Amino acid sequence: MKNQLQELVSQALQKLMADAAIPGDAVSTPMIERARDTRHGDFACNIAMVLAKLARTRPRELAERLVAAIPSSELVERIEVAGPGFINFYLSKAAYHQSVPQAIAAGHAFGRSEIGQGRRIQVEFVSANPTGPLHVGHGRGAAYGAVVADLLQAVGFNVHREYYVNDAGRQMDILATSVWLRYLELCDQELAFPSNGYKGDYIWDIAATLHREHGDAYLHPVEDLFLDLPADEPAGGDKEQHIDALIERSKKLLGDNRYRFVFELALNLILDDIRDDLALFGVTYEEWYSERTLTESGAVNRAIEKLRNLDQLYEKGGALWFRSTAYGDEKDRVVVRENGQPTYFASDIAYHMDKLERGFDSVIDVWGADHHGYVPRIKGALAAMGDDPARLDVLLVQFANLYRGGEKVQMSTRSGSFVTLRELRKEVGRDAARFFYVMRKCEQHLDFDLDLAKSSSSDNPVYYVQYAHARVCSVLRQASEKGITVEPSAGTQSLDRLTEAHELALLASLSRYAEVVESSALNREPHQLCHYLREFANEFHTYYNAHQFLVADQSLRDARIKLILAVRQVLRNGLNLLGVSAPERM
Repeated sequence: MKNQLQELVSQALQKLMADAAIPGDAVSTPMIERARDTRHGDFACNIAMVLAKLARTRPRELAERLVAAIPSSELVERIEVAGPGFINFYLSKAAYHQSVPQAIAAGHAFGRSEIGQGRRIQVEFVSANPTGPLHVGHGRGAAYGAVVADLLQAVGFNVHREYYVNDAGRQMDILATSVWLRYLELCDQELAFPSNGYKGDYIWDIAATLHREHGDAYLHPVEDLFLDLPADEPAGGDKEQHIDALIERSKKLLGDNRYRFVFELALNLILDDIRDDLALFGVTYEEWYSERTLTESGAVNRAIEKLRNLDQLYEKGGALWFRSTAYGDEKDRVVVRENGQPTYFASDIAYHMDKLERGFDSVIDVWGADHHGYVPRIKGALAAMGDDPARLDVLLVQFANLYRGGEKVQMSTRSGSFVTLRELRKEVGRDAARFFYVMRKCEQHLDFDLDLAKSSSSDNPVYYVQYAHARVCSVLRQASEKGITVEPSAGTQSLDRLTEAHELALLASLSRYAEVVESSALNREPHQLCHYLREFANEFHTYYNAHQFLVADQSLRDARIKLILAVRQVLRNGLNLLGVSAPERM
């Protein structure tokens, strides 16, 4: 509807330009917004105030000339000029009626648009280190990233979903060493497991696979493993130094090939588990991008050399530093350590350089809120290399706090004490988890109430919306059982019979659906769609409780069946964009 009003105003602008009332180069897209107060119309436009200076006239006078030039339309009942020059549109009943046959005819495509046509966007999300199963904290980033990607695709963008696999570096070495130590324990070796190792049951599972398939082939006396190592934290030492020494000793005792086998076994089993978890959660990717390919392809060295040639790096203390303070960071950052090894930051720079080189118009990173400090340094690195940092949009997602029986559940991947995403999905279901995760702004803390998510009540938002869809389906089944045709007449015929307050409210909300999808996508705010669906469901439930649909009056029945078919389509489409099912029976 906004687009149709925008076209009417554009035609008026063209007419005034032809009459030389507005300069021909004064091109401006009319901004049409819904009025906050319906007493001032349904929509408002401020184009007169935008162009008044160029037209060398007062905004109100220009607004009046524009109103006079706007073509007549059956969608508009009247147009008024208000205040300093706002153009207020009061829509006709026909304007709201048109959304009903449009929704029925368009089906799955209703609410979609081509606003982003021709533009490529990469959305990188989750990207959790493959050092353990996904937990409920990762689930929020998964749901949020997936819905943002689907919303952008719904408004015409070419979306590339990507998972960045951190398959290199110290954390993966800690994982491999942890697996080997558990394997040694399965071989009846007694040892003091490192306080900084990974302790979850999944480590035992991977070690058991190694032992089951290879027996004692990877066995080595633990005396050699722990000989003269720095003390661990429980013994008064430094846990970081202890685990690093264990890693080096493990590599030496196993040798390159055997250590690499344990490393790859742990990586692949956990990564396969992550893939399965996300797929069952309704999250898929176009690409799983390996961090190691950055080194193998030379991208890391190329990024470092590019920064060096642009005088953005300097040496200090044997390390190579990036001048990130020049770009808003709190301190400069090391990109190459004293030992000549690139840092994680160097890999991140190379990865984002590679993203832009792949031709995406813009890239979106969905990160945990604890990574907020990374934003200025990554954007700074892109700016330092001559790229536009505005092409990178970093969305920070707060981890969800899980509550069961009113008690907060503590989570730690390292200690192995956490609730996995798989456990959450099995307990509350995929639908509830997906909806709950995105019903708040991503930067807001989310308290995930398991008891509420499992309840069959109007307080449970996903149940409430799904129940509205099921109720429409129930009405249609009743009609079929009574031999009443549910095939509505074509077009807007009979819709003028919809005069009840509940019907008018549903018609108004129905007309807003495409705008909500567009706003949710462009602002990266799925919660807007969640709130809309809940309000829309409430309007339908109120209507359902107050009126009969299968009335004897054929014209009125036809109109009401049309309306609830359109309601069903919007509920179904909106839930689909959230990755939530629309059940026909509940």
